[in-house]
Amino acid sequence: MNSSKLIIALTKGRILEETLPLFKEAGIVPKENIKKSRKLLFETNIVDVQLMLIRGSDVPTYVEFGAADMGVVGKDLILEYGCTGFYEPLDLEIAKCRLMTAVPINREIKPDRITVATKFTNIAKGYFAEQRRQVDLIKLNGALELAPTLGLADAIVDIVDTGKTLAANGLKPQNLIAEVSSRVIVNKASLKIKHEVINDILGKLSVIVKSGR
Repeated sequence: MNSSKLIIALTKGRILEETLPLFKEAGIVPKENIKKSRKLLFETNIVDVQLMLIRGSDVPTYVEFGAADMGVVGKDLILEYGCTGFYEPLDLEIAKCRLMTAVPINREIKPDRITVATKFTNIAKGYFAEQRRQVDLIKLNGALELAPTLGLADAIVDIVDTGKTLAANGLKPQNLIAEVSSRVIVNKASLKIKHEVINDILGKLSVIVKSGR
């Protein structure tokens, strides 16, 4: 664990677009344009605070093992990773979407064992176990919508925003598994060692979120 600086891991993509304005309002601003740089670690206007830019799926790992003290990541990835390795003190209420099952629009899904394609295999396994539904899971990291069309799977489990991508590929959302938004997670040891600065940041972000910004 880095003992001298507070490192905050941020998620690339849409979440970053919505996170940076929140951080700016909380008084944390990177010294250079994160979106245009190839660097992964950035100094900020606060001497002892750095921002790290990585894939969302890696944020929980970096935070749990202390390479980052804090992180911002989607609830979907927290659920997939497991929630016991760090604290989850704040819902930023940004990058909202839904984690759902989706099925072909014009095809009957057989009532017995089905094949489901997803990158969220842990979530899917738990969900279908609760439903007492027997499934075979296929791990895919992208182009999930093609799996039913090409006969690879009967259904998918994926993030749904507007549903337009599903419709364009002959699918429709079916069952809601979880409401998703971006959360702040904190390394357990860091919260004890760097509690003053972490609590200060959490407090400022919380006020911003509650203000309905």
